[in-house]
Order: sequence, then C-alpha cells, then structure tokens
Amino acid sequence: MARIPFILGRLPDPKFNKAGIEQRLKQHFLRLKAQKAICDLAEEPVEDDEIEDDRNGRQIPWGEKFKITRRADRMHACALKRSVFGQLKPEDRERLEGVAAGIEVIRIPSDHRADEIAAGLHEYFPWLEPVTNVVWRGLRRSVEQGDPGVRLPPLLLDGSAGIGKSHFARKLAELIGVPFMVVEATSENASFGVVGSQKSWGNAAPGRLLNFILSERVANPIVVIDELEKAGDVRSDKGRSFSLTESLLPMLEPLSAARWNCPYFEVPFDMRWVGWVMTTNNYHLLPDPLLSRCPPIRLSAPTIEHLKAFARRQGADRKLSEASIEAICEALDRAGARGYLPDLRAVIRMLDRAEWMERRPRLQ
Repeated sequence: MARIPFILGRLPDPKFNKAGIEQRLKQHFLRLKAQKAICDLAEEPVEDDEIEDDRNGRQIPWGEKFKITRRADRMHACALKRSVFGQLKPEDRERLEGVAAGIEVIRIPSDHRADEIAAGLHEYFPWLEPVTNVVWRGLRRSVEQGDPGVRLPPLLLDGSAGIGKSHFARKLAELIGVPFMVVEATSENASFGVVGSQKSWGNAAPGRLLNFILSERVANPIVVIDELEKAGDVRSDKGRSFSLTESLLPMLEPLSAARWNCPYFEVPFDMRWVGWVMTTNNYHLLPDPLLSRCPPIRLSAPTIEHLKAFARRQGADRKLSEASIEAICEALDRAGARGYLPDLRAVIRMLDRAEWMERRPRLQ
C-alpha cells in the first residue's frame, strides 16, 4: 500500500513541537552559561532549590526555566498560526495531526487482478454487466496509469428497487479490499451529515465521510449514497440551499475533489480517491449538474435463473447445506411459475432464514 498526502496546505514542522522547542532553548541557555563561566570565574552561585538538572547534570535556574517555557509556548503558537492547523481547537488539531504524515491508499497490483475482480463481480451479478464493465475499465486504467491506488469514476446506478445495486458495491469493496460505507439519502436530507457543517452552526461537526476516512486511515473507501433522488432540500432563513446533491458536486469533479475544503475544519483535503456509488430508482429526478458528472447506468432486474445462481453461490459461501439451498431454489421456481418475480432482497432474506435455522440450537 502506498501513502499519499491527505491534508493539503502548509503543515507545522515536526521539529517545532512544544517539547522540542523547549529542549533546544534549554540547550542554548546551557551553552551560553558555559561560555560565560569560562569568562567569569567569579560567577555568583545559586541556591540548590532554585536549579534544575538537565540530562547531563548541568543546572538551569528555575527563573530561567520559566522564561524558556514561556518563550517555547510563544514560538510554538507562531508555528501553528502559519500552518493550516492555526485556527483549530486543540482536540481537532490533535485529531488531524495523526494523519499529517499522510494516509494509505489501496491499490491492485496488476491487470490480471483487475480481470479477476471483474470476473468475480460478473459471477455474482451477471445481470449487472453494464456497471461491471465500467468498473473493469476503471480498474485497468488505474493500473495502466500507475496510480498509487485504485481510483474509480463516480457511478450512478439506476434501476428498480431490490436488484442488488448496494450489494454490488459492497462486493466490489470486498474484492478490492477497501473500507465500505453506506449513506441512506432518505435520512440525510441536508449536506451536513455527509460533508459536515460550518463552525458558526450550533451543532457544527465534521461530516460522516471525513470521520470515516480519519477512522479507517484509508483514502479510497467505497461510499454508497442509496436512493439519492429521494434526498430532500434544507434551506436556511436566508434562502440558502443545503441539499445533499449540491454538496456532492465538488467531490465528484476530480479537479475540485483534489483540494476539497472541509466546512468544519476549514482545511483542504485530497478527496479524489473516494469511490462513489450512487443508486437511484428514477434518475430523472436528479439535477442536471450531477447527471453531467455521473451519466446514469441503466440496470435491469435479475431473472429467476439469475436469482437461483446467486442463491447457490451465497449458500456455498455461508456453508449452508445442499438441502437448504435447493429448498430456496425450489421456492424461486414456484414463484416464477405463478408469474411473480422476487427481488434480490427476498433471496437474501431466505438465505438469512436458512442460515439461522441451521445455526440455531437443537431442542432435545
């Protein structure tokens, strides 16, 4: 895994931490004192309770030590003021200092691995072939360009509910080996929950995305915005809009995402590595600026045969018995014979139920 700069702008020099400044000032004082002692052998002694020994046994009067500490505080404050950390609260500054040296970005080693990931996705979700092809090309492009990590184009998956759009994104993150996060747009009516809010707001806080990256220490997670067209629009008393779709626009554009300014920390971050997967049931409800950045990929529902193949693969992964898997496939056949097409969620619920029944304690 490679490490890339995440916080942009001028960072404080690690040598200018408070303890280091104070130590260098003490050493400088002792050098001056030693030079003076050579020139003035009649130096007036100080009392034992007014001195502090350094590591080499040399002595610093308490009065001089207080001056050194006060000067170190001022010098450290000046160093912080010149950096992007200058206006942050101590607890916020401490949190960002942990990633000041950069964070990791997950990469795939070769075109062959990109092909394997695409094949794995197609094996699980053959009805989602259009998006699998887009992902495959993006993975190979990252390898061919020599990118330090995987960087996928933002994906807008449009199709009926329950066809596996979010499940596809989760499997993609699993195969690449990156963290995964889901945002339910129906519960995130404003941009605050995702990108954060300014400190002038009473409940100001950084957004879920930045908190997730700071927690995982990985720059290229897969982030799913589920049912994006259902996100509401919150307006301030002055008529300013804080919609989720508008807040996403700067992070979907590579140039602006490379230096995205957090409204809470007021510090620029490199967010261009985030893998966006947005899902909709009706993309026509989305604004044109977002559609121009993310052309919708129309997806069809799985057939009964697709669902049966998915049940067999998932059943094998969960180590279900052959009898349980065949019972699920038989239920799907019966539903199809009656003209009813279950969705992927129904199949997953049947798998969950079968797994619970096989794992539950047996009654005597």
